[in-house]
Amino acid sequence: MEGLRARQAPRGCPGHSGTRYTSAPMKHRYDVIVVGLGHAGCEAALACSRLGLATLGLTLKRDRAAVMSCNPAVGGTAKGHLVRELDALGGEMGRAADLSGTHFKTLNASKGPAVQATRILCDRDAYARTVQSVLFSQPGLTVQEAEVSSLVVEDGQVVGVVLGDGSQVQARAVLLTTGTFLQALMHVGEKKEVGGRLGDEAARGLSTSLRSLGFTLGRFKTGTPARLRRDSIDWDAVEPQPSDAPARPFSWRTRQDIAAGLPFPLQPAVTCGITFTTEATHRLLRDNLHRSPLFQGDIVGRGPRYCPSLEDKVVRFAARERHQVFLEPEGPDSPLVYPAGLSTSMPADVQLEFLRSIPGLAHVEVVRFGYAVEYDFAPPTQLSSTLETKAVRGLFFAGQLNGTSGYEEAAFQGLYAGLNAALQVKGEPPLLLGREEAHGAVLVDELVTKGVDEPFRMFTSRSEHRLKLREGNAEARLARHGHRVGLVPREALERVEARARAVREEVARLKRSGLGARLKRPEVSYASLAAEAREWPEVPPEVAEEVEVEVKYEGYIAQAERAAAREADAWDGWVIPSGFQFEGVRGLSAEAVEKLSAHRPGTVGQVRRIPGLTPAALSLVLVALKRERAQR
Repeated sequence: MEGLRARQAPRGCPGHSGTRYTSAPMKHRYDVIVVGLGHAGCEAALACSRLGLATLGLTLKRDRAAVMSCNPAVGGTAKGHLVRELDALGGEMGRAADLSGTHFKTLNASKGPAVQATRILCDRDAYARTVQSVLFSQPGLTVQEAEVSSLVVEDGQVVGVVLGDGSQVQARAVLLTTGTFLQALMHVGEKKEVGGRLGDEAARGLSTSLRSLGFTLGRFKTGTPARLRRDSIDWDAVEPQPSDAPARPFSWRTRQDIAAGLPFPLQPAVTCGITFTTEATHRLLRDNLHRSPLFQGDIVGRGPRYCPSLEDKVVRFAARERHQVFLEPEGPDSPLVYPAGLSTSMPADVQLEFLRSIPGLAHVEVVRFGYAVEYDFAPPTQLSSTLETKAVRGLFFAGQLNGTSGYEEAAFQGLYAGLNAALQVKGEPPLLLGREEAHGAVLVDELVTKGVDEPFRMFTSRSEHRLKLREGNAEARLARHGHRVGLVPREALERVEARARAVREEVARLKRSGLGARLKRPEVSYASLAAEAREWPEVPPEVAEEVEVEVKYEGYIAQAERAAAREADAWDGWVIPSGFQFEGVRGLSAEAVEKLSAHRPGTVGQVRRIPGLTPAALSLVLVALKRERAQR
């Protein structure tokens, strides 16, 4: 490697000779460069290197790769679905969460299986160490500490990056997964500080480079609560929340370990607590809104609607007498507690005062105060369905750069963009999942067709196929795709196929015996049928669970699929010719032409999902398409 001074990874990492990292100036050619090693970047870098490509991962601080900047948890409503889907395709997040998990919960357990979701609270440090161990031992992956100041583009194709020291690194594809670091600014009350998160610098040059290439950038903000000293909390004054038993893992690899008799979970369990804000809390916040950067206009970026700061909640939901707070230890031995629900950028003295107005926190001590972060993002309508940019070939965006919020949304995009970048470099067909196949596909489709006007969060309600897209059948839906691209081994795919076959055979047996009709009743379970029968086949628990869901929801799923199919046939199946000129459609307003030209929709279904496009504009496009079809 010309100009590259490298050393081997620490021998404490398995397979230590696979990854190199260095801070020396360099000029070298890689197949793929991944800029940023947060949750999106880690998945992208691992995917590319596992597909046999020489991959360079660039990060400002190597020991901050995969750090959980905010909540130390993975999963939740819809987010758990994304993690299971990512795992089914060959991603890493689910496995890391399993290995570092300290508190396991199945959310919406009393509701239907389509909305039930796994959430794992992790030991924050153990999670990062777990991912870093995999990252730093991955053959074909070089990790280097460096800031990227600009992109190198020739004839519309990205060919490399320029580092902060002026050196260039060449590549056939570049993935930007910059998180909240582009032109990042942190706010605590009246105090402002440059940085993408506490203790980390901002990335300052890349935004200018992107704008010079014609990309539009916007401004979003996110926030995090204070970190509390664990032994200063009165745990007897809060409602205890123990972990579920047995613990429910994300990864198929973990379920294999459990089946083989290996211990799980690996980390000691922690008990969380629930408390609530009070009227005194709300009064303190209202009295100090004049000191809030959010309400005084110091923060110009828009924040997430579904995870607002506490001061925003107090103003927007003024009639609410209290808001729930989850007290989550950051690890079995960690002295820190994360108070979920108390994100804020109020001044430090106000934060301490309102915290001490909450039951259980009367004498709380703050280790680190909460803050808000503003950062640049790139509206994702500038991307194709592979997450490649439309303006520059070989350049892919993933994660919060695309206007999303959450580790899970970022990780899925990172894997998806990484796979498609790798497949493009290898000259193979892209991975294009349909909305009927995965919540992750819905995530990508919503981003590239509708765009975002606030940090995007995934919900199951965004999918018209949500009854079919359950956590429990993620592998059955997606493992074949993971195997096709090269991330899921043959033996894993065979195991998934055998399980799916067992589910089909058991459903058929129940129907033949007439027991299927009984199982459809709400009060009857698969277990109760088995208990009543004299003879019953031995069925693994995960097969039995899917059998019960398939039988009970068969009618509802069929009805929903017929409706979705009619929609898809009518709109998403109507392909717009590649050379179609929206500028030539008679009667379209200049605004409609601008929206259509910016989005470059490939189907009529995508036209319908463009925000702000009127029904009248859609009708004009349909008339023009019909006219062109008739002429052809």
